[in-house]
Amino acid sequence: MSASETGGSVERVRAALVVAGHPDTISQFPAGTRTAADAAAAVGCTVAQIAKSIVFRCGMRAVVVVTSGANRVDQAKAEAALGAKLGRADADWVREVTGFAIGGVAPVGHASAPMLLLDEDLMALDPIWAAAGSPRHVFQTSATELLRITGAKVAAIRVE
Repeated sequence: MSASETGGSVERVRAALVVAGHPDTISQFPAGTRTAADAAAAVGCTVAQIAKSIVFRCGMRAVVVVTSGANRVDQAKAEAALGAKLGRADADWVREVTGFAIGGVAPVGHASAPMLLLDEDLMALDPIWAAAGSPRHVFQTSATELLRITGAKVAAIRVE
């Protein structure tokens, strides 16, 4: 990914935050925030406080499940919450439909509007950090704010 592509993705997230009335809390971490563990180490928080975005397919539409970094998504629970069948999404399709590369998929600023689902476990955590368009950028928020700016549905989607 070139610097201009990364910059464009991060700027899309920044613009989406501003339009939503959310402060610009984007930070860059040169060592990277590609995984929840990497992001937690960079930010100085628990892995649970990382809001990771997992992308599924529902036909030609993206479904972004924003879950606690400590959790794995139970696909059957996510399908039940959305009332839709979900399929796997490969890296090329994720980039094409969301505008983000895997490791930097943000909950806002998508190339085309996804269906959004928010892990109820995030609601008990404050603050949380989410990807901001690149594997080196995150933004700080709260679950309540993330819910407000995304309009996501909240559901229990964690693998037990």
